[in-house]
Amino acid sequence: MSDTLSIVNAAVFDGVSDELVEGPVHIADGRITAVGGAPQPADRVLDARGRTVLPGLIDAHCHAYGIDLDLLALESRPLSYVALAAARRLAAALARGFTTVRDPSGGDAGLARAIAEGLLPSPRYLWTGPALSQTGGHGDVRAADSEVCGCSSHSVEVVDGVDPLRRAVRDRFRRGAHAIKIMASGGVVSLTDPIRIPQYSAEEVRAVTDEANRRGSYVAAHAYSPEAIRHAIGNGVRSIEHGNLLDAGTAAAMAAAGAFLVPTLAAYDAMDRRGAELGMAPVSQQKNREVLDAGRRAVELARAAGVRVGFGTDLMGVLEDEQLTGLRLQVEVDGPVTALRSATSVNADLLGRPDLGRVREGCAGDLLIVDGDPLRDPSVLWAGPDRRTVVQGGVVR
Repeated sequence: MSDTLSIVNAAVFDGVSDELVEGPVHIADGRITAVGGAPQPADRVLDARGRTVLPGLIDAHCHAYGIDLDLLALESRPLSYVALAAARRLAAALARGFTTVRDPSGGDAGLARAIAEGLLPSPRYLWTGPALSQTGGHGDVRAADSEVCGCSSHSVEVVDGVDPLRRAVRDRFRRGAHAIKIMASGGVVSLTDPIRIPQYSAEEVRAVTDEANRRGSYVAAHAYSPEAIRHAIGNGVRSIEHGNLLDAGTAAAMAAAGAFLVPTLAAYDAMDRRGAELGMAPVSQQKNREVLDAGRRAVELARAAGVRVGFGTDLMGVLEDEQLTGLRLQVEVDGPVTALRSATSVNADLLGRPDLGRVREGCAGDLLIVDGDPLRDPSVLWAGPDRRTVVQGGVVR
């Protein structure tokens, strides 16, 4: 493995600026040591003439354990099988150019350790452990007439009450969780919860955010409706996932609270096109239609209010192959520069990792090299794997 890498003759999108800058980019021991200036000697040199160097992409809503659209089927699988399937999903995400992912409903210390030890190719993996759901909330996998216990917790754990929630949060941090995820409204693929109604009491949400804040971390909340979003941010939640039914007043409240929005446009588009053939329940298809078109409008409202907007995909089961479609959809709303910022530097700030999502001295040597100029021709961002080169920690993958 080379200790130094130079990428020469390249234009560079640094994750922040409106325009491309000139390379080269030099990496030593996994960190960027120089951008621009004269080329430097290196163990390996990549000639990127006619190509653009970007920060490695960050998917802030990537479900490694989300191996099935059927939540009951997912939770019924042995965890050993789920983890092996997750390893394949993570390797595919890395090959697409996502060098960091946040998993907001799954992951555990074992998978994280295997990744850290290099046992499998994977993006940098920031996990929350199973999301927390109230009984009958989004993530309670049982149908109304089901008598199964619903007690498995690969992706979601049903926990009610202030003290049990505190224990659950403390245990996640004991195990090494990056942050905590709660279900704060109904969802598309769950069967018994109306999509707009807030979930968890104020006391329960505040218990979770209090524990996270004291650990120097934060809480992400699944929330669609204005009332659910206000309930979450009013009780200390920092990251709103989805937010499709956002209105202007709630967007202003998010901006005032310093909350981020992580839209997941890819999921609704993919479920709309492919859900029926994959056997999605009719109630889930109907709920997906309710939030599909609203997702783009939510991004526009958030931008207008000054909310920091990240990027996520939320793709379950075989829909994972739509990850780059998510970039296309966000570019259609935001334009290429703003969308790329969302998937790089803004997501890095959300994660509290200023060393990611930027091409600048001192940052991690995580890069994506694409053909052409993505600011003029953004289609290169979702072109095939033969038109991209992925660098992680200074190593060409």
